[in-house]
Parts: sequence; C-alpha cells; structure tokens
Amino acid sequence: MALTAPTAITQFPDNPKTLILKQCKNIKDLNQIHAHLIKTRLIHNPRVAENLLESAAILIPKLPMDYPISIFKKLEEPDSAAYNLMIRFFTLKQSPNEAILLFNEMRERSVHPDEFTFPCILKACSKLHALKEGEQIHALIMKYGFAFDGFAVNALLGLFASCGKVEVARHLFDGMPERSVVTWNSMFSGYTGSGCWEEVVGLFRKMLEMEVGFDEVTLFCVLKACGRLAEIELGEWIHEYVEANGLKGNPSLVTSLVDMYSKCGHVDTARRLFDEMPRRDFVAWSAMISGYGQASRHREALELVHVMQKTNIEPTEVTMVSILFSCAVLGALETGKWVHSYVMKKRMKLTVTLGTALMDLYLKCGSVGSAIEVFRNMPSKNVFSWTVLIQGLANNGQGKKAIGFFHAMVERNIAPNNVTFVAVLCACSHAGLVDEGRGFFVSMSRDFGIEPMIEHYGCMVDILGRAGCIEEAYEFINNMPIQPNAVIWRTLLASCRVYKNVEIGERSLKNVVRLESAHSGDYILLSNIYASVGRLEDAVRARNQIKEKGIKKMPGCSVIEMDGIIHEFFSEDNIHPDSEEVYNATENMMKKIKLAGYVPNTTGARLDAEEDDKESSISHHSEKLAIAFGLIRTSPGTTIRITKNLRVCMDCHNATKMISKVFDREIVVRDRNRFHHFKDGSCSCNDYW
Repeated sequence: MALTAPTAITQFPDNPKTLILKQCKNIKDLNQIHAHLIKTRLIHNPRVAENLLESAAILIPKLPMDYPISIFKKLEEPDSAAYNLMIRFFTLKQSPNEAILLFNEMRERSVHPDEFTFPCILKACSKLHALKEGEQIHALIMKYGFAFDGFAVNALLGLFASCGKVEVARHLFDGMPERSVVTWNSMFSGYTGSGCWEEVVGLFRKMLEMEVGFDEVTLFCVLKACGRLAEIELGEWIHEYVEANGLKGNPSLVTSLVDMYSKCGHVDTARRLFDEMPRRDFVAWSAMISGYGQASRHREALELVHVMQKTNIEPTEVTMVSILFSCAVLGALETGKWVHSYVMKKRMKLTVTLGTALMDLYLKCGSVGSAIEVFRNMPSKNVFSWTVLIQGLANNGQGKKAIGFFHAMVERNIAPNNVTFVAVLCACSHAGLVDEGRGFFVSMSRDFGIEPMIEHYGCMVDILGRAGCIEEAYEFINNMPIQPNAVIWRTLLASCRVYKNVEIGERSLKNVVRLESAHSGDYILLSNIYASVGRLEDAVRARNQIKEKGIKKMPGCSVIEMDGIIHEFFSEDNIHPDSEEVYNATENMMKKIKLAGYVPNTTGARLDAEEDDKESSISHHSEKLAIAFGLIRTSPGTTIRITKNLRVCMDCHNATKMISKVFDREIVVRDRNRFHHFKDGSCSCNDYW
C-alpha cells in the first residue's frame, strides 16, 4: 500500500520526525520518504535530515551501511546530534574504528561533543580495548564538565574494566558522589569480565550494607562469582531472594542459579531448578550438561544430551565442547560422532576449542585416524591443539608418530610449553625410547627455557622403569633437585612389579606411605611382586594390610556405549538389568578362549581363597563383563570399546588378547594408565601395562 507521506509532511512541517518514525517500517518506506524529501527540498531542513539519518542509521536493521553514510555526507553542517547518530551506528555495526575516526573528524570541525557523545564513543573504545584513546576522551569529559554525568562515567567504567584496568575503574567508582544501579552494575561487569570474583562478592556485600537496591543484572554477575568461588551460602541467599520476590519467571536468572549450583557441586539442586523451568534455552541446557561434567557425572550428562536431542534446541559451540568432554571421559564414541556430524551439518566453524575437543574425543576412544583428520582440517591450531594430539598418540601406543608431530610443531615456530614436554616424554615412555627421552628432558631447559617440573621428573622415572632400568630410576629419584611426590614413587613401584624387583618395590611403598595415605592398589602391587617371586606369605600379609589400615578398595567399573546409551559394569556385581544374560555370555566366552589355550592367571585374586573361587572371581572382572556384553549386542567384526576406572589386571589383559583372536574382534580398552588396542591376539602395549 502506498504511503501518504507527501501530504502529511506538507501538513506538519514543524514536526517531521514524528511522521518519519511512525511511517518508516522498512527499507521500502524509507526510500519513498527519502525521495519525497529530495523532491520537496525538505531534505535541506537540518531537523528533517537528521530524523531521516536516525531512521537509516538506528531504527531500520539490515540496512546497507552506505545508505546512512551517504545521508550524513550530504549534511552541510552536521551538528553533535548527527555525529552522535553515526558514531552509535558504526559501533552497532561492529565498526568501532570508523566511529573513532568520525569522532576525530568531529573535533577537527570544532563540533562540540554533548552528554550523548561520550557514552557512544567510549563504547567504541571498549570494543577495541583502546585504552589510550579512552584516556584522552576521559580528559575531554573533564574539560567539558561531564565528570559527574552518570552515562559518561558508566561508559568510562566499562572502558577501563574492559581494558583490565579495574583498579582505575574502582577509583572512579569510589569517587562518584551518587551511584545508580547502572553504575554499580558497570563495576560488577568490569570485575566479572576481568575474573575478579572475590571483588564481585565483596562489592555486593558492600551494596547490601549500604542498602542500595539491585536488579537482575547485578544478580547475574554475583551468581557467576559465587559459582567460581564456591560461595554456596551467598548463592543460596540469592536463590531465596529470587523465590521471595517472584523472579523465577526470568529464565536467564534461573539459568544463572543452575550454573551456580552446578559449579558449587550441588548438581541435584541445579537439576531440580532446571526441571522446573517452563522454557529452557540453549544456555540452560549447556549449563546443566556442563554441571554434570564438572561433577564427574558424565553418564547423566549424556543422558541429558539424549533428552535435548528430542527438542528443537540448537546447541552452541560451548554446549558441544561440554558434551565432547563427557564423551571423551566415558569413551562414548557414538555420541561424539553425532556431535561431529552436527557440527558439519550446521557448518559450524571448527574453532581451536571445538576442534581440540573433537580430537581429544577421538584420541580417548582410540580412533587415531579420525583425530588426525580433524587436526588437519582445523583452520588454526595453537599449542594446546598440538599437545593434545601428541599426548593422545602417545597414549595410543604411537610414540614415534607423536614425536614426529612434536618436531613438525617446532618447525612451524609454535613454542612448546611444559605440558607439551610431558606429552613428548610420555611418548618416549610408551615407545621405549630411553635415549630420546633423556635428550628431550635436557632439551626442554637448554633449548626452550622450560625448567623441569615434578611431572617431567615423573615421566623420566616411567621411561627408565618401563625399560627395566629400575636401579637407575631409583638413583634418579634420589638425586632429584626437588622433593619427589607419592606419584613418582608409585610409578617406580609399578615398574618393580613388572620386573619383580622386591627390594626397590618395598622401598617405593614405604616412601608412598610416608608422603600420603596409600591406596589399596599400592599394597596390591607389592603383593603381586611378592607373589611373582613365590613369597606367598608376604603377598597375603601385604593384602591384609588393606583391611588392617581401613583402606577402602575402589570397585572396578567398566563402561561401554551401545546405541548412544552408556552401560556400566562392576566386578562381581549384578546391577545391570541384563546381568543374567551377561554372566551367561561371559561364561561361554571364557570357555571358548580356554579351548584356544587361555590359562587363568589368578595372582590378582584373593590369595587366601580356594583356586576355583579365585578363577570365578577374576572371570567376573568388570572389563570381561563389558566385553561379553559387547559381543552379544554388536554384529560380528564391530570394534568393542571399553573404558575402565582402574588399571587392567594381568589376567584380563591376557584374556582380552585371546578374545580378540577367538572372536575376530578389535577391542580397545582405556584404563587408568593408557590405551590397549587388542587385535589378532596381540596388544599395542607390547604386554607392558
């Protein structure tokens, strides 16, 4: 329908702004009115031209940038209002550089800024973190008498805070005679953006003491700080305030509560709030999924992901990274692949964070080829991306390839960090490259200026221990310039088990106990050393100390993903709904591999038990139950992937090798220490685990 602008403008020449704002709804309307203003020469009326400029620059979205620019350039003598509109326009259009250039032009043409100019130009400076320009504008604010203007000072607070100058912002804040809630929120936002969580909480407590009113924006910042600091009491107080003041209708505020409770470890409270929300956006889903992941409740995280898949929610990169984290921990490759396919389907940018998370998933599921493909497809990579790949290859038994990527990284002038060298030394350890490990250990300080930390010394002990250099490893520990921790002695203890070194094994355990409360696994390692050399009484005595000292043994748990669902199996337990079928399948599996030559190794069972009981006990270890479940639930030839919370025992390692041969399956087991790729009766670890 045609507009009646010509007639109306003729009738109301003194108030054209009202008409333009009322009738300009889209680009077509604006073009018609613009044409009429040119035809009637009303465009030369400064008030009319500026109102047209406001419609073009601010009120109509998705308008080409050159349209308002052309209107502005045709103004004979633009005043501060016109400049303000264009500065605001450039800032909104993510062109803050243009905004600053225009402000400089404004000053060159001796157009005096007003109270609206400074907030606009300071926003542009904030976007660019242009501290120097911002300080110059601060001087102009003082010069033109706007030192106590709330909008200008709030914008200054935002600028200093965005540039990391929170002390300057706070000095400015403290010097204000009057502070509105907007001013307080500017200070809160500054502290939040700089990660000054304690200052956020302290400022809020001061706000309460002064009985200053606050709003939802305040609470968003304070809840975020409560989550980072685990300030559960203050978080609960805010929750009560929200309930008492009827603010639960604000979904963003409830999402902040969910995030706060999750980060404070109160995941069940977070889930209750999440379930009560009538509407949940992607931020709420991401907060809850991330909360489960941070609490190491990864199975529940993925269960929630499957619920989310049935909604119309489109997850963001942040959500995807949280999902991939839980998938990587559990070895949930199928769900991880869904994430990858979703990323490609939606043509999401493969950022460093997302790409690295995908690589980590594939590497922790033993899918090395897919990880390398993701790595090569990433448009940009940083030191963390390279380090994840190097560490993942090392864990998957591809130490030489990992070292090759390290050299490629250095050739591309990407400086390795201390974590990178942990990964490289792990690669040397898993590949048995003792001399190369020694070389890297020296090189990190000599060539890269990185002083070895306790983790690097631990890697060297592992390199020497795995190679059978037990005495050298022991001397290396004693000559360390820093105090060895329990992890280092525990590493040596594990090597003593493999090479049956009783004397150094005993010394290692004594040092573990001296430094921290020993785990049940420490005594089991020593017990196995005794048993391996025929000292059965000492072996029993070592195991009995677990009960005598009241040490709780962590139950073995293995997980396997099937059709996107995580199934957990515990040693000698029947909590799985299909336990009877699984135990029958396990018995059949064990019978078949015995016929093929498998002989049970009962050294990992209770030494005081009868032989039949020992054999029955080890046959029901969690990884055997999970593998049996995988055999009956997947088609022939399908790779079986298991993740276990503890180290794989000797018998399960030998049994899995035989299972892979008898059933012609590739089996990938990730235990607490490393990956084991079983195929055709052999393992990638070369029987060192």
